[in-house]
Amino acid sequence: QLLTSKGIKFHHTSAGPHRRNLSGLAGPRRGLAAYPGLHKDPYYRSPEDLSKVIGQFAEHRACAVLRTPSKELTFPAMEAAVLGGFKLAEFTLTTPGCLDTLADFRSKYDGKALVGCGTILDVADAKKALDAGAQFIIAPVFVPEVVTWCATRNILIAPGCQTPSEAFAAYKAGAQIQKIFPGVANGHMWVKAVSAALPMLSLNPTSGVDLDNAGDFLNNGAFGVGLVAPLFPPDKVAAKDWDAIKANAEKVIGNVKKAGPGPKP
Repeated sequence: QLLTSKGIKFHHTSAGPHRRNLSGLAGPRRGLAAYPGLHKDPYYRSPEDLSKVIGQFAEHRACAVLRTPSKELTFPAMEAAVLGGFKLAEFTLTTPGCLDTLADFRSKYDGKALVGCGTILDVADAKKALDAGAQFIIAPVFVPEVVTWCATRNILIAPGCQTPSEAFAAYKAGAQIQKIFPGVANGHMWVKAVSAALPMLSLNPTSGVDLDNAGDFLNNGAFGVGLVAPLFPPDKVAAKDWDAIKANAEKVIGNVKKAGPGPKP
């Protein structure tokens, strides 16, 4: 009553059990007004750009995550996954020549697949990835300054988290998607429990997900999934068996499509 008497108005909001509500959060979610001049930053993207990227994640839900020991294997391996149906492609910085390959892949598949960069550990890494053409940023761990830097520039960022507290902290910092890494006990049932308790989160497990259980994660609260070794078996990559990788992609994408598109965060 004291605050009301001073002219302060309160607006009540309510969110259903499956509605992601971003209102009332501190930090980067306060909007551009909290960061004057940011729109002049060369890495700044419009809210509409971010919305389109998030929309692609919500629609396609499965991301191909590639790590290889050889640069020459990177492009054809990811190409096999895209030809098998993947529309989200993540190249990791631990792969030799990652940024060069990412740039080449973006040039060829721009408009056909969304291309991003993973294993981003600091802002300098993020800038290099974006300079190469990355359309989204993935990190194996939650580094607050990276999340804040990306979120305030309307760049999709998915930091690695393993506990509900860590995932919520990443969300509060501005992470639109929370990557669950490494794998957690009970897999999709863990995701079901956490997403039910914290429906504002957009959980994206990328460890423990295989060709057969991807749909289980999506049907139990996961916003999306990432496929690593099950999609790109090291022996198949080394043997340049691109047909095998394409077949893996077709199988998992078939399971993902059965789950249908997800809600937009």
